[in-house]
Amino acid sequence: MSSTKAVLRKEVQNLAEEAFHHKLISGYGDGPETNEYQIVLQGKPRHFPLEYARSFLRDLLFNSQVGKYSRFRF
Repeated sequence: MSSTKAVLRKEVQNLAEEAFHHKLISGYGDGPETNEYQIVLQGKPRHFPLEYARSFLRDLLFNSQVGKYSRFRF
């Protein structure tokens, strides 16, 4: 595995850990292929390419933060 892919996989793992901690996903782990990552959503395991998994988890975490503060009106 290239060092770039290893760094991407580690970033995805960190994002998944954070999403799991916030109860946004119910599980995560390495996928069957080296370029995939497994994310468990609503009890269903799904395998995503690493780039997509990173984008998906970032969006999920961002949207959960936006929703948390959307009750405030400025």
